[in-house]
Amino acid sequence: MAHYLVIVESPAKVKTIKKFLGSNYSVAASNGHVRDLPKSQLGIDIENDYEPKYITIRGKGDILANLRKEARKADKVYLATDPDREGEAISWHLAAALKLDEKKMNRITFNEITKKAVKASLKAPREIDMNLVDAQQARRVLDRMVGYRISPVLWVKVKRGLSAGRVQSVALRLVADREAEIDAFIPEEYWTLDVILKVKGEKRLLKARFYGTDKQKETISSKEELDKIIKTIDKEDYKITDIKKGERIRKAPFPFTTSTLQQEAAKALNFGTQKTMRIAQQLYEGIDIKGSGTVGVITYLRTDSTRVSDEADESARQYIVENYGKEYVSKGPGPKKTEKKIQDAHEAIRPTDISRTPASLKESLSRDQFRLYQLIWRRFTASRMQPAKYETVSVKIGAGEYRFTVATSKIAFEGFRTVYTEADEEKEESNVLVNGLNMDSRLTKDAFDTKQHFTQPPAHFTEAALVKTMEELGIGRPSTYAPTISTILGRRYVTKEAKNLYLTEIGEVVNNIMKYSFPSIVDENFTANMEGLLDMVAEGKVPWKEVIRNFYPDLNEAVEVAEKELESVKIEDEVTDVICEECGRNMVIKYGPHGKFLACPGFPDCRNTKPYLEKIGVPCPLCGKEVVIRKTKKGRRYYGCENNPECEFMSWQKPSKEKCPECGSYMVEKGNKLVCANEKCGYVRNLKKS
Repeated sequence: MAHYLVIVESPAKVKTIKKFLGSNYSVAASNGHVRDLPKSQLGIDIENDYEPKYITIRGKGDILANLRKEARKADKVYLATDPDREGEAISWHLAAALKLDEKKMNRITFNEITKKAVKASLKAPREIDMNLVDAQQARRVLDRMVGYRISPVLWVKVKRGLSAGRVQSVALRLVADREAEIDAFIPEEYWTLDVILKVKGEKRLLKARFYGTDKQKETISSKEELDKIIKTIDKEDYKITDIKKGERIRKAPFPFTTSTLQQEAAKALNFGTQKTMRIAQQLYEGIDIKGSGTVGVITYLRTDSTRVSDEADESARQYIVENYGKEYVSKGPGPKKTEKKIQDAHEAIRPTDISRTPASLKESLSRDQFRLYQLIWRRFTASRMQPAKYETVSVKIGAGEYRFTVATSKIAFEGFRTVYTEADEEKEESNVLVNGLNMDSRLTKDAFDTKQHFTQPPAHFTEAALVKTMEELGIGRPSTYAPTISTILGRRYVTKEAKNLYLTEIGEVVNNIMKYSFPSIVDENFTANMEGLLDMVAEGKVPWKEVIRNFYPDLNEAVEVAEKELESVKIEDEVTDVICEECGRNMVIKYGPHGKFLACPGFPDCRNTKPYLEKIGVPCPLCGKEVVIRKTKKGRRYYGCENNPECEFMSWQKPSKEKCPECGSYMVEKGNKLVCANEKCGYVRNLKKS
């Protein structure tokens, strides 16, 4: 009997796939990549047309020896690594490392690890797609060039252990630019004005919001404007001038892509991107289901397509008819999304079998696996359902020349919302009182409700928001979002506090060097264009070395210029007047993972270190002592009093020596402006920069 070998990436898949195949099949795992560029050197032969120098990854010798032994015994070898560029490259590396005979080597892929999908893939083997391999080679070589040429520049300028990366440096810049935007933001005052009305015949009161005049919407920018409007309308009669009844629909969502899954899991389940991908990987590779054995319960998790197979679409519709009714099934072929940046190689992330409801799998899944599977199952089911329909009523109320509005909506048909609502979906307000109003309703003013507000700065990036922005800008791909964010957090360039991402001092230093010396590397358009070129390589339209040939000379020139400029800068440890209490030397300023700290220059004989509290030359507004730069436990910078904890002064913005000429409060720097720290004062003036 013929014997076949199937090679997959992870041991978890071995267990799942073995159960689908007969005794004449062996299944083995490569444990990911088996060959890569060497860690100790660039690993790219620049003189020989940028040829990569691949070596066996340390620790993979025994795995390869066992795979060679199994391959020799097999009549056919099926390379069944993941169905993406990286998986294609791993198959290519395996073929080279195992010296597989082309005649007995086949490449197979499946989008889900189910018996049906695996068996179907064995019936449709193909050759390794070298276009996909080359796209992965190009990405690997580009990333290596950026990392290995630029990182040493950072070591000279700041400290060893820092790194630059083609995508991570752009992600860092996005966080840094958002921080700068927030720091420079100056709040603007505005007021809301509500009128509380009595409706004849009703015990309940009606609240309507100020809109403006009959001709246009108006914003109330100050207390003076507010008082003027109130004075004008105080004695006016309140009459209904318009009632509009209508219908609004909320369309069903698309099934998940990698990016939207990471975003929604962050909002709904509070999962980080790395955690989402780890749990999704477990659901994809196989879960031991009581009564069914081990089976993959979701499709491949790295995708930016919302496409769904005809078979999955049909079974979803059938399930919806049987469980919710015909009226809940969407009429069209499901939502369509067309974007240039999408690689449509895979389906959207969906359950492999819609009849496996979250409730039926609950006992077989861990708590986190269950919550993520439930999210994926509900989203996919919802994507095949009718829109939700709402009945809306909008009422305009006149008071002289001014208008107030009140609106309500109530759900008329749940549609897809029967199974799924998004985590940040606003609650629909249903006001029965509004529904009962007509043009003859009699209204009398009961009171005014006024509130002062200030505009808010842009929100800090969360992991989910950063993924969304990277996807919108075309930076990175589904497989790179989570590792990129993990890298900038792991390097401590960015810190995470209560979901929000903040730039650290060390991150600010690295970002400034990258922006100054390597502007194209951190330019989002350049990075997005590079992703576009890699897509063209994958499609066979551009030779991969052409991309490298056009990229490397410019990078090399920028590195040489940066190195020359840095040669003239002799970087020595800055000596302070702080005396080491252990050996009496003057302590020096060093850079650590969290930024600057004080260390004894007598290291290693004296290992004394202490926090570096950098004075900014401004007296504390509360006690008069010095204001110093401090950091939170996670490395986020703020300004506090040197007399802490006795003095509780702190500010996220840099305080100024100048007092506010209008209220006497202290001022802070925001971008190129000085702003009164007292929000209610609102004094602002341009900052004179030296």
